[in-house]
Amino acid sequence: MTKQFVIFLLFVTFSSYTQSVYKDVAKISDSTDYYLEIGLFNKEDKKSYKRAIEFTEKAITYAKSNNLNDKLADSYLQLGNIYYDLEKNNLAIDYFIRAVNTFDTKEPKTNLALSYYGLGKCYLKKDNIKVAEIYFEKAASLYEKLNFFEAIELINLQKGIIKKEKKDYPEATTILLSVIKNLDDDAFLSTKSEAYFQLGEIEMAQKKYAKAISYYDLANVANQTNKSDFEASKKILKQLSIAYERSHNKEKSHFYLKKYADLTDSISKHFLSFDSENMIDKIQFDEQLKTIEQLDKEKKSQQKTLRFSKLISILSIALISILSLLSLSLYKNNKIRISTNKLLKEKNKELIAEKERAELASKARADFLSTVSHELRTPLNAINGITYLLLQEKPKASQLNYLKSLEFSGNYLLNFINDILEINRLESDKVTVEKISFDLRELIENITISFKEFINENNINCHLYIDETITSNLKGDPTKLSQIIINLLNNAIKFSKNGDVWCTVKKIKESNNEIKLYFEVKDNGIGIPTDKQETIFDSFSQGSVEINRTYGGTGLGLSIVKKILELMGSTIHLKSESGKGSTFSFELEFEKAAKDEVKKEINQKIEYLNKKNILLVEDNKINQMITQKMLEKKGISCVIIDNGEDAIENAKTNHYDVILMDVHLPGINGTEATTEIRKFDTTTPIIALTAISLNENKEMLLSYGMNEVITKPFEPEHFYNVVTAYLTNTEQSNS
Repeated sequence: MTKQFVIFLLFVTFSSYTQSVYKDVAKISDSTDYYLEIGLFNKEDKKSYKRAIEFTEKAITYAKSNNLNDKLADSYLQLGNIYYDLEKNNLAIDYFIRAVNTFDTKEPKTNLALSYYGLGKCYLKKDNIKVAEIYFEKAASLYEKLNFFEAIELINLQKGIIKKEKKDYPEATTILLSVIKNLDDDAFLSTKSEAYFQLGEIEMAQKKYAKAISYYDLANVANQTNKSDFEASKKILKQLSIAYERSHNKEKSHFYLKKYADLTDSISKHFLSFDSENMIDKIQFDEQLKTIEQLDKEKKSQQKTLRFSKLISILSIALISILSLLSLSLYKNNKIRISTNKLLKEKNKELIAEKERAELASKARADFLSTVSHELRTPLNAINGITYLLLQEKPKASQLNYLKSLEFSGNYLLNFINDILEINRLESDKVTVEKISFDLRELIENITISFKEFINENNINCHLYIDETITSNLKGDPTKLSQIIINLLNNAIKFSKNGDVWCTVKKIKESNNEIKLYFEVKDNGIGIPTDKQETIFDSFSQGSVEINRTYGGTGLGLSIVKKILELMGSTIHLKSESGKGSTFSFELEFEKAAKDEVKKEINQKIEYLNKKNILLVEDNKINQMITQKMLEKKGISCVIIDNGEDAIENAKTNHYDVILMDVHLPGINGTEATTEIRKFDTTTPIIALTAISLNENKEMLLSYGMNEVITKPFEPEHFYNVVTAYLTNTEQSNS
């Protein structure tokens, strides 16, 4: 009797629970809004993007099957936002466009404006500023029609960022300050924080570090008031550390760097916790869905078989037993999962720490090598310059050998420094592949001619073969191709004394617009042992100590070749045998160029240099003397100024044919001085003189208004050719 009563009580309780749950579920299941809410919950609160995508796609399916166009558009918009957060811009653009095409564009809607805004953000991330501006304008127009003026300020924030990217700093500053002024509501603190941050970025770009710090501080305060967006906090703290470092406040820099590191570690722990919770939530939610489906079946069964209560009670009891067993199983599995997740958290923490230590060590190494290389260039310019001037004075035979040795040592050291800088640039992703027109045959022939003296010294028979069917006029990166071939030829000649070297270029395939070529540099020299072939492309690798002593070199040439080819989407191949020589080969694809596209260098006439007037802005006394002597030997009048402020004032009152501007000057540096001169003089050629470092590049210096860059220590003939080119252009424009 007792047993029957318990069974009956369980059945009544379970039946009542089933009916109650079913009624609640029936209201929300199989609806677009329900799936959208679940998807949004997983995206915003749980950061479970996989499940957010799954439920949003269910919303899309339901909306399509029921012809709910507005709900379908909302679903596309939500999926676009999910993929934007995942930084999958192309997918985000696809769904934002679907949303726009599904909405009724004749009727202004907030979600339609959000779709345009999302498209604008995506194209801004892709650096397609023109398209981004079009979509931001469309979003702003809709917000104006809806009288949603606060949202317009979000658009204005993006406009300010675009002006910043275009380096229109005054206009960008005006827009961003207006955004901050117009957003008084605390609901928009995140927007104000971002506006302050962008103002800080503008001041950093102009090297106004004190103002940058003040704006970053305001951004940090606004962000913390807004319950702190962790990602925003990270980037603010990072920039504060950098700004204080550049302001030479090491204590503050280290303080914010530590805060950045602590926050990063905290976020990592937070998301590790979320991962564990999400796994549990997924299991629970799946079981809930299964239960809902089962309850639905039970209701239908009750309606058909109401008279068979005994059978239903048995089924209910069985279901309860199954659920109990399942709960027990889940409990055991959960304990195992918790233990596993704890171990994973510890391992992930260790991996993150090791990764950070490795990144810091790599950065420290690169910074050190770059700084040392940069600092060596200035005294090396003095050594090479004085050597050149002394060689021009027709020295005695007894002095000539010493000067030639000094010249060789200076050139060797310069090549070594250049190799170090090139390796650092390649490893720090600061190198880009150009696509310009050039003559392939002329490039390779000029390279082999430049090796003539080296070939003669080593008694080498050099064989050059270029397939006659290859068109000479190509589009690609001639500078990097030259670096590759020069390093391979130098290596082959150096290790093949009294032997032969072959340089071969063959055509692999050709279409109307493109051509694929095979390059090979072969020698019959000492070869490379099998056990050294895997490491020969590593930096500073040269084989044995005996080889290093006998043949010299930096051990960087082949490493540079490998890294450049990887950057260009190719691979270096090696075949070698000790005592029989080595063969290096690679393949590259080029676009074809029309003949008239290939730029031929004009042989400049030194006569153009005579009686010209040049302003030299240089603070190093030795470099002043060397440069002045080199100019005066060609009949050039030279005025010397040692700082940027005086250079600006002098340029206002005097006319010069060319200005030679050192980049690193006391007070106002060369780039700032150039910017000021360009405000009243846009025609006089300004040539930068710099011991260029890892963080500098030609494009950056040209952006300040400079016409050309000469790298210290400069090779005299290159120096004269560059100066002559601009004096020639000046004379032609005046005539």
